[in-house]
Amino acid sequence: MDEKFEEQGKLPELKLDARQAQGFLSFFKNLPKDLRAVRLFDRRDYYTAHGDDAAFIAKTYYHTTTALRQLGNGVGALSSVSVSRNMFETIARNILLERMDRTLELYEGSGSNWRLVKSGTPGNFGSFEDILFANNEMQDSPSIVALVPNFDQNGCTVGLGYVDITKRVLGLAEFLDDSHFTNLESALVALGCRECLVPTETGKSSEFRPLYDAISRCGVMATERKKTEFKGRDLVQDLGRLVKGSVEPVRDLVSGFECAAGALGCILSYAELLADESNYGNYTVKQYNLNSYMRLDSAAMRALNVMESKSDANKNFSLFGLMNRTCTAGMGKRLLHMWLKQPLLDVDEINCRLDLVQAFVEDAALRQDLRQHLKRISDIERLTRNLERKRASLLHVVKLYQSSIRIPYIKSVLERYDGQFATLIRERYIDSLEKWSDDNHLNKFIALVETAVDLDQLENGEYMISSAYDPNLSTLKDEQESLERQIHDLHKQTANDLDLPIDKSLKLDKGTQFGHVFRITKKEEPKVRRQLNSHYIVLETRKDGVKFTNTKLKKLGDRYQKILEEYKSCQKELVARVVQTVASFSEVFEGIAGSLSELDVLLSFADLASSCPTAYARPNISPPDTGDIILEGCRHPCVEAQDWVNFIPNDCRLVRGESWFQIITGPNMGGKSTYIRQVGVNVLMAQVGSFVPCDNATISIRDCIFARVGAGDCQLRGVSTFMQEMLETASILKGATNRSLIIIDELGRGTSTYDGFGLAWAICEHIVEEIKAPTLFATHFHELTALANKNGNSGHKQIAGVANFHVSAHIDSSSRKLTMLYKVQPGACDQSFGIHVAEFANFPQSVVALAREKASELEDFSPVATIPNDCKEAASKRKREFDPHDVSRGAARARQFLQDFTQLPLEKMDLKQALQQLSKMRTDLEKNAVDSQWLQQFFTSSD
Repeated sequence: MDEKFEEQGKLPELKLDARQAQGFLSFFKNLPKDLRAVRLFDRRDYYTAHGDDAAFIAKTYYHTTTALRQLGNGVGALSSVSVSRNMFETIARNILLERMDRTLELYEGSGSNWRLVKSGTPGNFGSFEDILFANNEMQDSPSIVALVPNFDQNGCTVGLGYVDITKRVLGLAEFLDDSHFTNLESALVALGCRECLVPTETGKSSEFRPLYDAISRCGVMATERKKTEFKGRDLVQDLGRLVKGSVEPVRDLVSGFECAAGALGCILSYAELLADESNYGNYTVKQYNLNSYMRLDSAAMRALNVMESKSDANKNFSLFGLMNRTCTAGMGKRLLHMWLKQPLLDVDEINCRLDLVQAFVEDAALRQDLRQHLKRISDIERLTRNLERKRASLLHVVKLYQSSIRIPYIKSVLERYDGQFATLIRERYIDSLEKWSDDNHLNKFIALVETAVDLDQLENGEYMISSAYDPNLSTLKDEQESLERQIHDLHKQTANDLDLPIDKSLKLDKGTQFGHVFRITKKEEPKVRRQLNSHYIVLETRKDGVKFTNTKLKKLGDRYQKILEEYKSCQKELVARVVQTVASFSEVFEGIAGSLSELDVLLSFADLASSCPTAYARPNISPPDTGDIILEGCRHPCVEAQDWVNFIPNDCRLVRGESWFQIITGPNMGGKSTYIRQVGVNVLMAQVGSFVPCDNATISIRDCIFARVGAGDCQLRGVSTFMQEMLETASILKGATNRSLIIIDELGRGTSTYDGFGLAWAICEHIVEEIKAPTLFATHFHELTALANKNGNSGHKQIAGVANFHVSAHIDSSSRKLTMLYKVQPGACDQSFGIHVAEFANFPQSVVALAREKASELEDFSPVATIPNDCKEAASKRKREFDPHDVSRGAARARQFLQDFTQLPLEKMDLKQALQQLSKMRTDLEKNAVDSQWLQQFFTSSD
């Protein structure tokens, strides 16, 4: 049973009388059906959920149905569960920050009168923000995306609109996409999308199934909205109220889009941006260009472990967890999140970040001093947003003040730096901080706070306006202090009259029931009983003593209470006025937050590069059409960070025309997967602007990383392992360009050996000869290594740019023991290590012995005399040398087969249809291959 549930008695008790229960039941049963919404009802001290929601909460969060109770009797009874305030926060965080299949609604009221007061979705949880991030940092800045897909003869044009409510940014984009929606998937990843709005009609058409698959792959909630909401008729007028500055640039921007305007219009309606006047004049609108950043789809994000996962054993399992050494309260984390999803493509911009990281790496004192100051910076972005939404208090103002007074220190630390990048640091940060912190900006805000806020009271945890700030407040404060003196004098006079020690025996209390009163212990009461009865009014006699007053104290106390109420009222008005004035500094805070969060992330990169046992190196960056990818002493940053790992570095040389396409063979567990992934991770880190875990690195910028690393059955979608492999590979073949980086691990294992090998060969040839992208292809098909020497036996030139590499392992000839060396070396692997790995994994000796026997028969490892005739024939077929022209013709037909396969609308076909079509294509290929012995071997061998 879950720890949070523990004993049933710890659950809040559902206390409703018969009348209240009946009223609630009638209200609940009239609520509209919403299968995704989890509805909770605030009953002041606790919350309740009912019906299906109660069962969901009991099973998901309490892990037991014994938490359920019945509300009402008989047929109309309703399953219910009570939820404590702590558990409510847990549920809210899980639904809105982790799950992508539920929304949350909170109701307030009583009896049959309840109203919806808060609603939240994974993309729009603004009303729950205070609950979600009351005690922890806001790590991500989620966005909502709306889509208008439009199919025509050229494919599908996708109109996209998005909103980032935290940063107050609206955006539009329009692009042509393929049948797998690979461009859309990259956009959803880059924008950090958590919820996607689509027209209801799309869910009714099989044509749009791939669209929903792409949304699902990204872990995004799909929300269907009526088609009538996707309209852009009044968009310019609406944006004119939301955006800063003139509406003319907005009109020009929107006029350039056909579909995207309707998508953005739907978002304005769904997020109810126009209903909140605090949004007016605070948003910016921009065009999102798909080619502005490296494209990463969900498969690449998973393969490279870019973002954190709940299953991670520690934070260093993910690239984000490893690189996140930020120390501002949330701002740096959110920016790092965004940078990792949007690696740069501009050489100058990447080098600018690298210059700054180098400055911080080389000057440890500069780095440490800056980090010490940044630790005292609050989440300025969130505080500013609270100001703009009129939800800020004096506490938020003070936090902004405490951050603001650190700016001069940060600026002076930066000014002390006199290294080779001093000019860049001045242009990038010092000038910006000076601009925002002069007497017309931040200094003006600091002066306002120091004048308006009673900073001396902060040590007592009180946030108050200084009495000197306003004449009325000052008058009330003086009168309050005068009354306090008079009450204190009366306390002394009463002590003398009763002959009791002041404060020791005669105490002055102040409470909500009686106001100012005197109190003595019950032990002292008999001594002064006569005087109490004759000169004082006894109010209460309890164990802790006797409370009494007199006419003078009552008058002074009533007057004090009245002045106190007036003082509080005046304080409240002045706080509202101060907060409103501070809100006018929003642009200043946004500018400072941008500089400080960027500084924070770059310092984080420098801290990582400097603190690792083996230091990171600055990569040399070249444009995408020139240069190579050369990583010397390359390591996987996340793997080497694990305590139990002694990482062995390797070189990777992806050189145009020589080793641009690398086939990597070797045993399982030998390090192939780690090797090819670390190359992708290093390239991504470099284009984010970080140093990389290498001795030396030269990187030609990549516009996209495609990664097909392992495929599991997707049986819930009716997709087999093989079909999943083919869908992912088709996505690569359609989306990759010569500027991409392709990483493929074990392709073709979802079908028979010969079919898998044939497909793998044809895919390799297509990538080498058509796409021409740098590729790392890890495989167990040792025969693929012949691709590097194709036609070599007859003097023909090998395929340009293909090279063989293998991860090395050593087998002791006497003991047959396998030792993994984890070194990547040139050349093909000379044998299979499968049986040795099985032995390494402690397979039963009888199984290992039988495996060796069968391997000897099939692969001709044993003497010829021991091989049966049929096995000799099979072995001779495998070793047969084919005519080079025959191989070339066969490979061309195999490649045509592959191209025909990629054109199949697999996403619209069920498994049976797909297999029938593949069978027909195979039969046609077999008929057309009668004059190619090389191609025929695959058919005869796989039958």
